[in-house]
Amino acid sequence: MGVRRVGRHRRGRARAYAAAGLASVLVVTYAATAAAEPRPRSTASTGLTSYPASRTAPLLTDQQVADAVAKLDGQIRAGMERTGVPGVAVAVVHEDRVVYMKGFGDREVGKPGAVSPDTVFQIASLSKPLASTVVADAVGDKAIAWDTPVTRHLPDFALEDPWVTDHVTVADLLSHRSGLPDHAGDLLEDLGYDRQYILGHLRFEPLSPFRASYAYTNFGVTAAAEAVADAKGTTWEKLAEESLYGPAGMNSTSSSFADYEKAANRAATHVENADGTWEAKFVRDADAQSPAGGVSSTARDMATWLRLQLADGKLGDQQIVPAEQLQRTHVPEIVSQPPDGPAARTGFYGLGWNVGYDNQGRLRLSHSGAFGLGANTNVTMLPAEELGIVVLTNGKPVGLADSVALNFFDTAQHGRPTQDWLPLIGGVYEKEEAEGRSPTDYTKPPGDASAAKADDAYTGTYRNDYYGPLTVTADNGELSLNLGPKPMRFVLTHYDGDTFSFETVGENAVGRTGVTFTVGDGDKASEVRVERLDENGLGTFTRG
Repeated sequence: MGVRRVGRHRRGRARAYAAAGLASVLVVTYAATAAAEPRPRSTASTGLTSYPASRTAPLLTDQQVADAVAKLDGQIRAGMERTGVPGVAVAVVHEDRVVYMKGFGDREVGKPGAVSPDTVFQIASLSKPLASTVVADAVGDKAIAWDTPVTRHLPDFALEDPWVTDHVTVADLLSHRSGLPDHAGDLLEDLGYDRQYILGHLRFEPLSPFRASYAYTNFGVTAAAEAVADAKGTTWEKLAEESLYGPAGMNSTSSSFADYEKAANRAATHVENADGTWEAKFVRDADAQSPAGGVSSTARDMATWLRLQLADGKLGDQQIVPAEQLQRTHVPEIVSQPPDGPAARTGFYGLGWNVGYDNQGRLRLSHSGAFGLGANTNVTMLPAEELGIVVLTNGKPVGLADSVALNFFDTAQHGRPTQDWLPLIGGVYEKEEAEGRSPTDYTKPPGDASAAKADDAYTGTYRNDYYGPLTVTADNGELSLNLGPKPMRFVLTHYDGDTFSFETVGENAVGRTGVTFTVGDGDKASEVRVERLDENGLGTFTRG
């Protein structure tokens, strides 16, 4: 069928980690650094239907929080100076009050316009806990249940295993325990495929054990959200607006890229150049995975949402989201970060949240968001303290957003940061990004490289059930590979023999990747393997 499968899949690109797995590491790392103190007695009930306690006795005084807030300006400015990230917006909520809300730096390098609390940022994977908030409201309305199989509302949705297809639920997909491989479907999005196509082709992805393995999947979350929207008889974008953004007064928040794009007070996305300067070079339209990564918002609106989260779904006297269902999103559903030593803590993923417990027994909820094309965000909450922070930045992930949050909670707990978080977190991002690159340096062909065959040995159309057709053309002595619905054109550079390379683009770009043709006894290649697309054994295209 033009798709080659393998028995196991490799871990996906770095940004899987950057967007969510990193936050799990932060939960575990932070807990390990906290001083051991007696665990306070929980005041929550312990009935069989109760959730794990989130309201342990508060340990932080108002003065400790105030002192941490007072040091935020300096910590943020220092982090911006060290990294060069152009713009940041931060909000802190404590005991249902917004106690800090500021913007720093520029919306776009080289253009007028300062960041303010009302500047609209793309928040990347902070979209996921917002999505689970919307789903919690739908579950509270009894339009759907957490354990509803998604095929009840998406009858065409399928995974590789028919039994898993019939049983995978909204909660399974929101907690990344469906068995889909890491970031399944993201490479299809990079090629320009839309949400419908991507969800319809997840059935070709190899599965890990159902409900026994964790792998971060934007389009798994998107499938769950689509099922919920269908149950409510609307689109996801309208459902988010009508059930959360509108009722909460989050008037600058949207699940549509078009709304972000037309916002006058908008933060552009930036990447760092080789010389250390920052540039608004790329545009990231994440509509295909909107429930998982396509929300745009402001520090002011996110502070409102933090208030709602920390007050069990209420804003003032109005119950926006049912408390019981919102609490369910805060419960561990799957181990996401196994302990790496006898004294280490386990990291969990809930429903759109990274979930952990610190040495004081306090529930700690967090999520990071990252676009390699130019955004990095973080939200962290300690429900027992009724304390939360959101950090929005308009630069690619270098650790700034996460380190601001870590410094804040360290300062509240200990009076100062317990370590220099910025290089530690920045190093995690760098390591994960490097791991996605090919081990072959295609810019340096071997000295004894074999010549390529004539162009017509490679030109033609090749088929693949997952990625669609691939066409190789020759124009003026230049071979090109064409992929995707538009399609996208990639110029091939010869490396050695029947192997070429091209420069990857998009959110999951990893530099140059290999393209190897198989030429048998005849004079035409029978198939071609694209290295970057073959992480899960799906990257071979067959002529025909």
